[in-house]
Amino acid sequence: MINEVNEPQLELFESSHKKKDTSMTFADNMKLPIHRWFRYSAGFSGAWVRELIKEKNAKNVIDPFAGSGTVMIESDFAGINSYGIDSHPFVNRLGKAKLLWKEDPNKLKDASNRLIEIASNHKIEQKEYPTLIEKCYPPEVITKLTALKESWQKIEEDTPTKELLWFLITSILRKTSPVGTASWQYVLPNKSKSKVIDPFIAFQAKSHEMVSDMRVMQKKYPNHGNSHILSEDARDMESVPDDWADLIITSPPYANNYDYGDATRLEMTFWGEIEGWGDLQKLVRKNLIVSCTQHATKIRNLIESQIDSSEIEPIRDELKPIYQKLSEVRLTKGGKKNYQLMVLAYFHDLAQVFKELRRTTKPNSEMCFVIGDSAPYGVYVPVDRWLGELALANGFKSFYFEKLRDRNTKWKNRKHRVLLKEGRLWIKG
Repeated sequence: MINEVNEPQLELFESSHKKKDTSMTFADNMKLPIHRWFRYSAGFSGAWVRELIKEKNAKNVIDPFAGSGTVMIESDFAGINSYGIDSHPFVNRLGKAKLLWKEDPNKLKDASNRLIEIASNHKIEQKEYPTLIEKCYPPEVITKLTALKESWQKIEEDTPTKELLWFLITSILRKTSPVGTASWQYVLPNKSKSKVIDPFIAFQAKSHEMVSDMRVMQKKYPNHGNSHILSEDARDMESVPDDWADLIITSPPYANNYDYGDATRLEMTFWGEIEGWGDLQKLVRKNLIVSCTQHATKIRNLIESQIDSSEIEPIRDELKPIYQKLSEVRLTKGGKKNYQLMVLAYFHDLAQVFKELRRTTKPNSEMCFVIGDSAPYGVYVPVDRWLGELALANGFKSFYFEKLRDRNTKWKNRKHRVLLKEGRLWIKG
């Protein structure tokens, strides 16, 4: 049984790949049709997924953290079946919209032309906007974006084309803001961009891109697969059958205090789904794997009891000292962040995911988790090994970690100097 990093193999891997590996990032996808429709940087390369599906000769694939749908899109192209799971309601909708690439592109072209014509003549009543929107857009840009939104809202029939138009408007929101609206993840109103696109021009350009991509990919892949993105929880994938998947490709949230619930706050505020940051806990974070202190602190009482749970038992002896150390270190820090709660809840949640993956995968399946380790307040957490141990405890046979790159190597402005790594956790069985 392999349950440790295969050092000789890693040395060979690293020495034979001089070119920087970008397969663990979303960057390459911005050159790929369909994938490039929305930049969701918490993702990985579609080209890498394509090669992995082919290499493993997969027929049924699951991504329990589907994000904007990279695995499902590539499964479609490969002509196979797939399920994606994502409990972030807005990100889930984005992924589902991208799977509509198989719809009639001429309908989208005609509908987008009609919408921009209606929006150009639409009269906007003066109104107050949420603070975030006013910080991100000057009045003339808000007016045009609102015209697009209100024109879309007047479309009565719910069709795939209408959903593609919603996606189209959503995809231009950051491009049309003059302030710092990085694709991942926080909005920085005090920063500015040198290049900003007029909303109507951005809308037309995105429409042209989407229509063109749909035509090209429908011609290239006429016999597409059967992919679905479900609005479910990776800890309870009730719609996925038992013993179904032969391959899992995914990247769970990293235990690095990124607030995944906040990733689309600008877009959700624009569409009126939230009023402000405070709404995220109730509407978004409650559905997510715990990976940030904002989430963990709100459910402290629930998390503290997890230290004695059966899910944590395989790693409890190692986790408890780290939990205690983080509890002590936080009292010496200005922010006093509850990293100990975040770490405990993170592994408790992932243990439940492995239990559900064991149910939904075939006996000889293989899983690939794109992950990175963590060191909150400088206290190292061996994420890859602990996840591997949890997989073994839930019935999988073996694991090994394939390191791809070092992280936290540039110490300037860093809060600690613990060397971290990122790579792929391979689990068999």
